[in-house]
Formats: sequence, C-alpha cells, structure tokens
Amino acid sequence: MSKAKEFHFKPLNVGRWFIWGLFAVVLLVAPRIWTSGLAQTMLTQMGIGVIACLAYNILLGQGGMLSFGHAVYSGMGAFLAIHALNMAGAGTLGLPVSLVPLVGGFAGLVCAALLGYVSTKKAGTPFAMITLGIGELVFALALMLPEFSGGEGGVSSNRVIGQPVMGITFGPQIQVYYLVAAYCFVCTAAMFALTRTPLGRMLNAVRDNPERVEFVGYNTHWVRFMAFTISGFFAGVAGGLGAINTEIVNGEVLHATRSGAYLLFTFLGGATFFFGPIIGAVLMVICGVLLSELTKAWLLYLGLIFLFMVMYAPGGFASLILMNLRVAAFGKLKKLWTSYLALAGTALAALVGAATMIEMVYHRQLNEALGPELRFMGATLNSAGLDAWFGAGFLIVVGAALFELVRRQYVHEWGEIQEDIEKEIKRREAL
Repeated sequence: MSKAKEFHFKPLNVGRWFIWGLFAVVLLVAPRIWTSGLAQTMLTQMGIGVIACLAYNILLGQGGMLSFGHAVYSGMGAFLAIHALNMAGAGTLGLPVSLVPLVGGFAGLVCAALLGYVSTKKAGTPFAMITLGIGELVFALALMLPEFSGGEGGVSSNRVIGQPVMGITFGPQIQVYYLVAAYCFVCTAAMFALTRTPLGRMLNAVRDNPERVEFVGYNTHWVRFMAFTISGFFAGVAGGLGAINTEIVNGEVLHATRSGAYLLFTFLGGATFFFGPIIGAVLMVICGVLLSELTKAWLLYLGLIFLFMVMYAPGGFASLILMNLRVAAFGKLKKLWTSYLALAGTALAALVGAATMIEMVYHRQLNEALGPELRFMGATLNSAGLDAWFGAGFLIVVGAALFELVRRQYVHEWGEIQEDIEKEIKRREAL
C-alpha cells in the first residue's frame, strides 16, 4: 500500500488579517465620521498621498535609493490621466472614470522604464544626482510643450462623464473618496505583497550589501531597475487619482518641491517600516492643508520638526511607535510615563517660546502695516515691546534646558528597561 500523502498548512496569521481588516474598516467609515467637505477632501488627498509615499518608499526604504525626482512619474501619470479623461468625455476613448488611474499608472511605468534604466545604473549619491537632473529636465520640457502640459494654466477636465452607473457619477466628493480608498487599499496590499516576494527580499539585499548580491550571481542594476519601474507604476496611479480629484493638472505636479515632499514625509513617517509612509502621507496633508492655514511660517515649523526628528528619532514616527509597543509588551511602559510627561511639558514650553518669537518676526516683516499687535494662542502680543520678546526667550531657554535634563534621565531609564527586556528574552529562550 502506498503511503498516504501528508499535507502541512501554515498557521493563520490572525494579527495580519486583523490589521488589514482594520485598515479596510477605517477607509470605509472615515468619511462617515468626518462629514464636512474639507474633511472629505483631506481624506481623499490622504489616500492619494499614501499610494505616492509607499511607491516612493519602494526606492528609499526598501532599496536604499534616494530619489530627488520621483514627482516625474506621479506627474506624468497625472497628465496622461487628465488627457485620457478629456478623451473619454469627448467620446474618442471608451474608458470609464474608475479606470483612468490605471492610465496614469501605465504612463508612470513607461516613463520609469525609459528614464530608470539610466538612473539605476548607479547607486548612492550618483543615483540621487541623476534623478535630480532628470526631474528638472522633465519639468522644463513640460513647460516647453504647452500642447501637452497646457502651459502655465495647465490642463483641466470634468470627471462627470457618461451615464451614471448605479447612481455613481463621481461628482460628489464622497464618491471620489471611495474610488481613491479602493485604489489605496489594493495598491497598499500589492506593495506589501511585493516586500514578501523574492524581488522584494533581493531589493533589501541590494540595499544592505550590493557587493555580496553581485557575488552570488544577481545583477544589482536589474534589481534596482525592476523596483524603479514598479514604483513608477504606483506613483502614476497616485497621479491619476490626483487628476480625477482636482480636475486640473499643471506643471507643479512635476516640480522638485513635490519630490521633496515625498522624501520629507516618507522619512518623517519612517522609511524603514512599511507603515511609516502611511503616517507620513497623513502628516503631509495635515501640514499642507491645516498648518498652512494657521500660520505663514508653516514651512519653518516643518523644517524644525524634521531637524529634531533627524537628531532624536531618525527612524521616524513608526520607530517611536514600535519601540514603545515593545516596551509595553513586556509590561514596562508604566515606568516611563512620568518621563514622557516631563519631556512633553518641557518641550511644549520651549516650542511655545520659539513659536511666539517666530510669529512676532513674521508679523514684523509681513504685517507691519497692521500695527505692532498680533493675536497668538488666544493672547495679544506687542511685537514692538520688550516684554513679549523677553518672555518668549525665557520660555525657550528654560524649556530647552529642562528638556535636556529630563532627556538625559529618560535615556538612563530607557537603557535600564532595555537591559531588563533582553534578560527576560534570554530567560524565556532558556526555558
């Protein structure tokens, strides 16, 4: 008698299913919780930003490729998508609005294949400089072709075309949001799946040790090139969704400023973690929409945040979350809550002082005609008097000094907790 076949099944990853289910639920219910027009517009932009930042992180976080021109691929995707939308509206292209983002993805893929073959021949600083040059070249070329880019005015369109399908016209913002949410979920899942493929693993190896990858027989150029084209596709999808959302595309979508935003917020979110760019995309929209409305100095504040993150948390917000989750899993987070309160209080004092001084400087430079007084955080400040300047400087000095003292104590406590955790891990392994 033949031996019966044995089947082995991997255990179900309940945690992963829970996280993806929670992600889907958040995408579904978010516009039902925040129902205002501004909130739904921001949620739509966040969904687009998530795809764009995750696409960029295929290069930066997973492949170690610092690109300064990734807006080229999202921008070209946006331009091709807006032209496809106009052709569909004119009846010359039989394409539903829901598939227009795929046109943007195809455009991003083709551009990445054409330009990426040259870019990915190099790594490190040469790669970064090549992408910067290509980005400026494409931006200048687009302005020289007004038939394609629309010149300074850009190309506009109307996303409400054809007959409604099941009442969906994509006129209301909430319908556009759910289209973006569907693409966001599918693209996020696809990019996560990429990290689990042999190509994704080899891309990590090329990032960490390209010489050894070449030694075992793999071509690092082709690994980088394939990752580059995949990243270009998803960036183009984000650009196509952006074109549907705004119904206008101009040269700004190709500008280096947008490439810098992808880099900045991907790093702030945490480039070495898959969910880090998702955090970064949310921060990108909040800063670009809300913070820019609160103060004219929002770029200065953003620069300061980036500076402090580089100094104290180079792994981004994702690293802070995971480190504290690890401490909480061993039941030791309660030992740090007083330090966290002290850090937050002293940092807040220093930040209030710095923000007060910044706002007074901006008021003196930009709003001098309105008089010396300004309103800030519910208080009336006289930028011409010494009291406000002295108070702001006092808060900065005292807050920064106390923060440094508390930080040193926190570092000591953190080190002791990490030693205890390592001992506990070794004890469990010995059992």
